[in-house]
Amino acid sequence: MTTDQRKAPFDAVVVVGLGLIGASLTAALRKAYPGLVIFGVDTDGRSCVVAQERGWVTEASRPDDPAFCRFLAEKADLVVLATPVAAVDEYMSLLAQTGYAGVLTDTVSTKAHLIEAASELLPDPSIYVPGHPMAGSEKAGVDSARSDLYEGVNWILCPDETTDPDAFQKLHELICGMDARVVSLPREVHDDAVAIVSHVPHMVASALMQLALAHVDESRSLLRLAAGGFKDTTRVAAGSPELWCGIAFDNASALAAGLDEMEGILSQLRETLESGDKPAFTRLLSTAAEARRQLPAAWVPGSDKLIEVRIPMVNRTGVVAEVTTIASSVGCNIQSIEIDHVSEGNAVLSLVLTDEGDIGQLSYKLIDAGYAVSFSPLSPKEHSHVE
Repeated sequence: MTTDQRKAPFDAVVVVGLGLIGASLTAALRKAYPGLVIFGVDTDGRSCVVAQERGWVTEASRPDDPAFCRFLAEKADLVVLATPVAAVDEYMSLLAQTGYAGVLTDTVSTKAHLIEAASELLPDPSIYVPGHPMAGSEKAGVDSARSDLYEGVNWILCPDETTDPDAFQKLHELICGMDARVVSLPREVHDDAVAIVSHVPHMVASALMQLALAHVDESRSLLRLAAGGFKDTTRVAAGSPELWCGIAFDNASALAAGLDEMEGILSQLRETLESGDKPAFTRLLSTAAEARRQLPAAWVPGSDKLIEVRIPMVNRTGVVAEVTTIASSVGCNIQSIEIDHVSEGNAVLSLVLTDEGDIGQLSYKLIDAGYAVSFSPLSPKEHSHVE
């Protein structure tokens, strides 16, 4: 199915926050679903104008514009919060006031406060599905936004036992339509996991730049030598200090724990070096090198060998959250999700997997969790979502 023919799983989407992440989302949605109605919201009037001029949004306004509230009440069936954590409460309260009953997700890099705010401010907290695209740039603002920012990146979703399966299916389809890849994580582990793979690395990059600056002479010759690997390693240190200060304090506990671990690893390297233990030092480097080589060169879905997994959902809540989390834990990429409603209380969850991950472990973990599962090969021609 071509982009021009693809119908969006939602009819009208609101993106709140038109900075790099939010504006790139509107651009990616417009590219993937040309006919989708998109309403952009930002406190900065220029960002609204730019997003409209570039054709990314159908309409845009400041948050205090009555048009925004009307759109929420009358048209929107998906709202995406792409704002700092500090602004979340205001918008959740507004959703409650307007009687919004669609799906709510976000792009915020920490989840603890949002989950708490949803439970306190939303009449129905189950409409909120925490989300977090693992994408970004050292650049910021609407002028740096681009439609391909999310292509090939992992987009975390955190469903739970209250998440509506059909809502999750539509959100999964929307994200995959932008060529991103959905990874399901339990809500309680999100902030700790992201601290290790995103927040700590940013602080380490910043520390490396501080180390280099401490040794710069008046001619700045040292920085002229800082090319190649050093520039790649420290690229993210050029990100917005204000933004990253906010992220750090929003996730302070997990970040501090990660920095403690990093301090221990560096101490181990130093102690091994000082003791002259070359074999031990080599083993430490080898462990890291081997782990790095095992990272995929690119997250490209395999489409030549598809597998369909069918799972009955009879009288069991939280199936989507549990099953998709298990699939993510064994490295399986879910290309698409379909829910076949057999009767009022019975349905079958159908997952189409690409040729990645450990299918054997997936089968074992699903059966161990009490699911009846069936696996069958599926050719790309049989699967309408594969072009």
